[in-house]
Amino acid sequence: MAIKHNERQVALLRGINVGRAKRVAMADLRKLLADLGYGEVRTVLNSGNAVFEAGGMPPATSATRIEEALVLKLGVAARVTVLSAGQFAELMAQNTLAPTDDPARLLALVLNKPADTTRLAPLLGQPWQPEALAVGSWAAYAWCPDGVLASKVVAALGVLLGDGVTSRNWATMQKLDALLNGAATAV
Repeated sequence: MAIKHNERQVALLRGINVGRAKRVAMADLRKLLADLGYGEVRTVLNSGNAVFEAGGMPPATSATRIEEALVLKLGVAARVTVLSAGQFAELMAQNTLAPTDDPARLLALVLNKPADTTRLAPLLGQPWQPEALAVGSWAAYAWCPDGVLASKVVAALGVLLGDGVTSRNWATMQKLDALLNGAATAV
């Protein structure tokens, strides 16, 4: 399928290259996306983050196509969340917990289905201190001052949403944002 290259999207693959399971080389991911007809494909880090030109294809369609191609071409089953550049910009702007002096301890938990934000309401009223939780249209945001692995907020979100969410630290989100907004090279 030929795609007009005029709209950028961000793909976030859940659970890629964490431990020994679901290993995907970023060169293979770039080739897979290019073979699907996406243009100007760039990856960020080694954890399943890609920015590409998608034309007028809806993000949900891109997510489905990428998930299917991962299984068929690379033998890896992974949930894929895709946001348009506009959706990603909104996600970045809605983080009321940023800025922080330690972006590695601030997570954006990107929702596979934005309607899941309604499921997070019971968590918003809980006292998480010294942690913090905020919710936007596309993601939940968790401040984890004692580290992500020790975070009660992240654990509660994981139990509630399961594989319907994929998380990235704020430093990675900022790199993706820079790439979406014209940074010339992948990181």
